[in-house]
Amino acid sequence: MRIAQFHTTDTEVGALALPADADLLLVFGARALLQSASLFPALRQACPDAVIAGCSTAGEICGTEVHDASLVITAVGFAATRVALVAATLELAGDSRQAGAALTAQLLGDQLRHVLVLSDGLAVNGSELVQGLRTSLPPGVNVTGGLAGDGADFGVTVVMADAPAVPHRIAAIGFYGERLRVGYGSLGGWDAFGPERLITRAEGNTLFELDGESALSLYKTYLGKQAEDLPSSGLLFPLALHLADADTYVVRTILGVDEGAQSMTFAGDMPVGARAQLMKANFNRLVDGAIGAAEGTLAQLDGQAPELAILISCIGRKLVLQQRIEEETEGVAEVLGARATLTGFYSYGEIAPRSALTRCELHNQTMTVTTFSEE
Repeated sequence: MRIAQFHTTDTEVGALALPADADLLLVFGARALLQSASLFPALRQACPDAVIAGCSTAGEICGTEVHDASLVITAVGFAATRVALVAATLELAGDSRQAGAALTAQLLGDQLRHVLVLSDGLAVNGSELVQGLRTSLPPGVNVTGGLAGDGADFGVTVVMADAPAVPHRIAAIGFYGERLRVGYGSLGGWDAFGPERLITRAEGNTLFELDGESALSLYKTYLGKQAEDLPSSGLLFPLALHLADADTYVVRTILGVDEGAQSMTFAGDMPVGARAQLMKANFNRLVDGAIGAAEGTLAQLDGQAPELAILISCIGRKLVLQQRIEEETEGVAEVLGARATLTGFYSYGEIAPRSALTRCELHNQTMTVTTFSEE
């Protein structure tokens, strides 16, 4: 595997010496830079045969460094792995499951090893997308990826899929080959507190009642004075969601509140009958969670050292860790070793199994690590 990585704040990328024989270009960056009219044509000219995919972010990861308002371009050449890209345009969030199912169905083929998904972060129902992605994949093949970001603005997110970056886009990359090894892991590190409560009224990703009471009122009671800063302060207090049909919990981040309806909108579905519990940040445990996610990938590589690592972490973690944010990328790098090139972004949602033995889910507030190695 041949990897070259570039960090820039300039969309005129012709001077970067991108390798012309690259098979894959991963491009993560600020929305304004990604939407520059000159960026994609320059990338295509530099790497005429590469699959080019990327998305807007809430922060870019280049090695152990975390940047804002920049571009991170990672060019990958494989020794014996083929990559293919398919994409869909999502007109309505209600079409998310159908779009996910169609994308993975198009990627089915001999020696399919893994699927990486980069999705619009605001127009999509992430939970439904993941359910669709799972429907047609054969045993042993899984999905990781994330939802695009737009800094802390939550305005518009864009995805690049062998074309200029646009909103409402979902890109899926298939990796094929007997010699490819893929590992993945996703952990949070948040501490749960307070009692578990039953979701008694919800519609999609909008939560109305817990234990028959106003969910928003209960939430504000626990937040105290910080409730004045909702919904932004909600990034510091996600919910642990215990799904009836899953082996473990997922984390859900609050995106908005409706005082009139006494409701809260989350980044993923809040199904009636599930149990929810409030969580709060613990600095050291957040970093430990990132390290644990990296450690979980290594056993899946059959003894091979990871060469490429794609890190997708939540904007909420970035807001909590602030100046300590690079502690989680440094912890991942220490686990994976000097051979691994790290790239990735801060997202509005992470897509991954928690471990090799669990199914793919939508997560919030986690660090997701996907590692690749060729024998």
